[in-house]
Amino acid sequence: MSFNTFGQMFRVTTFGESHGVAIGGVIDGCPPGLTFRVEDVQAALDRRRPGTSRFTTQRREPDEVKILSGVLTSEDGTLTSTGTPIGFLIENVDQRSKDYSAISESYRPGHADYAYDVKYGLRDHRGGGRSSARETAVRVAAGAIARLVLPGVTVRGALVQMGEITIDRANWDDEEIGRNPFFCPDAEAAARMESYLDGIRKSGSSVGAVIEIVAEGVPPGLGAPIYGKLDADLAAALMSINAVKGVEIGEGFASAALTGENNADEMRMGNDGRPVFLANHAGGILGGISTGQPVVARFAVKPTSSILTPRQTVTRHGENADIVTKGRHDPCVGIRAVPVGEAMVACVLADHFLRNRGQVGTPPQWPFPR
Repeated sequence: MSFNTFGQMFRVTTFGESHGVAIGGVIDGCPPGLTFRVEDVQAALDRRRPGTSRFTTQRREPDEVKILSGVLTSEDGTLTSTGTPIGFLIENVDQRSKDYSAISESYRPGHADYAYDVKYGLRDHRGGGRSSARETAVRVAAGAIARLVLPGVTVRGALVQMGEITIDRANWDDEEIGRNPFFCPDAEAAARMESYLDGIRKSGSSVGAVIEIVAEGVPPGLGAPIYGKLDADLAAALMSINAVKGVEIGEGFASAALTGENNADEMRMGNDGRPVFLANHAGGILGGISTGQPVVARFAVKPTSSILTPRQTVTRHGENADIVTKGRHDPCVGIRAVPVGEAMVACVLADHFLRNRGQVGTPPQWPFPR
């Protein structure tokens, strides 16, 4: 199977299956001299880890990361990147493959079972194998290291919609994101989500979500105007996350309802002698290149396809069948997609930061001579 690597300068390769011995990754292109601790990577993984509340899958995975290569370790435990490939491993310890034995011959509607089987002629029915969202833990670990490449850049994510419930942006509180199990910035909306998702969970169903990722401190000039557009790479990275069915940058689809006057981000000179944008409808990217404004991306996550309601399907032998997907599943997989989205944005920005440094070195000085 090909295409297990993304990025050009900051390259991430992942391996492993949902019910295999372990999952892991290799980061190639990480600059030397970056310092961090294993705890920094573990903290990112703990935000995505399953079984942290009743609103996520009860699979009990500690997601303990082991750094295998590409670093020097000091006596106090500080790791320093050497510029060589950073390899890391996360063992699987709570697989329950028997939960999937009843569906070994039937395709789960909404899952990749049929598409995977028709392409490769085989599939791992135990949780989806390679196509499982379990693989995204590796991306989160890579994202923690990618942030080290981005001086002065912060990447934060939040769940802004769950099913029918949307947040009130007037209530946005960054601190609230870490206080509730949904990564929701609106305390009132989070309270409604709790009872709403309890009902969804108890009925054996699922619901989708919308996640917003904002990167602040992104320098201007990242990206390229044709085939290396920053927004195109962000969209591809976010679409590569399991269950994501839509991505937008800035105003996104809402820009179709705006006029040219409303959509254009007007500019004025600031007190520091540099341009100031009066709005950010473009989401920090114009012509595929970052403007220095916050980069804003949103993505929609579909409802988890594994539900207890009987669904019509077919078997791989061409027979009609009904299927119920038992096991431990997220009633809203969008919750744990928040740290995954952050990681993918961080990896793309790190990749473009290194690309830009390699191409232009020291950026030209603005304002330009007359």
